Amino acid sequence: MPYGSHTEADRTEMLAAIGLTSVADLFEDVPESLRFPALNLPAPLSEQEVLEEVRTLAERNWDADHHACFLGAGAYNHFIPSVVHHITSRGEFYTSYTPYQPEVSQGTLQATFEYQSMICDLTGMDVANASHYDGGTALAEAIVMAMSVHKGQRRSVIMSGYINPQYREVARTYTQGAHVRFDGEQPALGLADLAARVNNETACVCIQVPDFLGRIPDWADVQALSQAAHAVGALLVVSANPISLGLLKPPAEYGADIVIGEGQPLGTSLSYGGPYLGFFATRSQYVRRMAGRLVGETVDADGKRGYVLTLATREQHIRREKATSNICTNQALNALAAAVYMAAMGPKGLRTVAELCYHKAHYAAAAIASLPGYRVREGEFFNEFVVSCPRPVHAVNRHLLDRGIIGGWDLSGDYPELGSSMLLCVTELNTRAQIDHLVAAMGELS
Repeated sequence: MPYGSHTEADRTEMLAAIGLTSVADLFEDVPESLRFPALNLPAPLSEQEVLEEVRTLAERNWDADHHACFLGAGAYNHFIPSVVHHITSRGEFYTSYTPYQPEVSQGTLQATFEYQSMICDLTGMDVANASHYDGGTALAEAIVMAMSVHKGQRRSVIMSGYINPQYREVARTYTQGAHVRFDGEQPALGLADLAARVNNETACVCIQVPDFLGRIPDWADVQALSQAAHAVGALLVVSANPISLGLLKPPAEYGADIVIGEGQPLGTSLSYGGPYLGFFATRSQYVRRMAGRLVGETVDADGKRGYVLTLATREQHIRREKATSNICTNQALNALAAAVYMAAMGPKGLRTVAELCYHKAHYAAAAIASLPGYRVREGEFFNEFVVSCPRPVHAVNRHLLDRGIIGGWDLSGDYPELGSSMLLCVTELNTRAQIDHLVAAMGELS
């Protein structure tokens, strides 16, 4: 129903039902001096004037739709086919709640089942849940799950320092009451160093591929780390950029036990940082330790195909002491967007996007490396790379903003040992003209 405000008669009736005479009586517990302070509001405006004021304020924002954006670091500006918005805006999906009643929730359940299936195809894993809040919470849940697999007997976690710093902070927040011991985050520790730190107390080893600095690892080193973890019964947790999986080998091929990541690149806009979704996939042997919801395919009494919540580990569904999840309904809409995006793009489309990101980023890196005073960090990378700058990054980014360009992530706060360095990101939306404009603007500071 369309929104309609309460009439005076409605308010009078409701007040009478609770034994009050005025709305002011509802605030009698608030100290009188604080109840209704003078707001000193300006004179009222017409709708036209308000809209104009709001538009003026909105135009002060720097957004990726109207400016050349080279900022990534966990949130990425990708093309979203219009079908994604059209499907997710349908009332049947947009307003749906957790599908407790499968007989009236087949559309939502099937969409979630398809999402899970495509995440499994993308990662090479056996089973995927119906998403977490974001990439950071997915990592935290993976660590909690690894400890659960070991029945709480292992509380040591080897976590690469080149996992997204925000994800690492979320993991620490999640586990602060569980006395988890984190190791491996020291600067400059490579995968071989992490492998050397694994022991019989290790619950899991966590890495990011490509890592936060955009680097693609040596696959032999990844394989060696996987073998070292499995030799002592530890799990390998891999945080992956889903777009990169259109080009790189799936984590299952190098021994990952849990694959997580930020699903925002799969059809969700930047949206000032959220809401996003964390995808989560694992091996079938760990399915009962997995947080979140799992939709399965079955048949009804007439033998027709149907979908149900096969596994629901949320505290509302089962005994609280057995619960492993508090994931809520809003993430299902983002998972639906990812499902529509992946279905619309298909394997070839996803690979094309990944290839465009890769080649455009390498074109940009080569051009910047030729500028006096700049240095591109060595090593193979996907679509993000580190650039050492001749001036502080904030000054470079201020200059780029003056040229209509949203620059890269300032790494000085997260990795001070890198000096004045920025993390630049290039996606399929960045044209050659935009890249050339970026290079020219950076060259002005050489």
